[in-house]
Amino acid sequence: MAAKHAIWRHLNNIEEYLCEILLAVFVTLLFAQILLRQFFQYSIPWGDEMATYMFVWFAYLGAVVAAKMSAHNRVSFQFRWFPPIVKKISETCADLLWVAFNLYFVYLSYDFVFNRMNVFWKSQTTGIPMKYFYMILPIAFALMSIRILWNNYQRLFKGVEALDPEAEELQQMQRSADTVR
Repeated sequence: MAAKHAIWRHLNNIEEYLCEILLAVFVTLLFAQILLRQFFQYSIPWGDEMATYMFVWFAYLGAVVAAKMSAHNRVSFQFRWFPPIVKKISETCADLLWVAFNLYFVYLSYDFVFNRMNVFWKSQTTGIPMKYFYMILPIAFALMSIRILWNNYQRLFKGVEALDPEAEELQQMQRSADTVR
């Protein structure tokens, strides 16, 4: 049971692990580029290009992590004054519209990457087909949709409210202030 839980925990955090790896590698690569240029008047020919592609993947996977944590910026101020059931229904409808947009974008980006993209488009310095770099689009938007739907399932059926890290911290500060009084 413990091994199953550990595996699930790691799978549940796969986007975070990939973001950490991508961030570490592209920052290290850019730092190496700076040192090589500054001290040896040399640069790795493919370094800047690969760092750019890694940064793009990092950004899109970061959006998935933000969706998982319910930390995306969104307009929800108007829901504060609604009765709880109306607030819940309104937020769910907004999330379903978001998922609909994401799934449409998955369709468009998948069609672009696998059907419309010229097979001869290759990265300038590495020669890698560009579809491998653009594949992050359907992957990220599909994963984001899964995370949004999962958060809604947790909220509607399990009663677990996913709070973004800032909201959690504000609640902790409020509880701390209340215990001090």
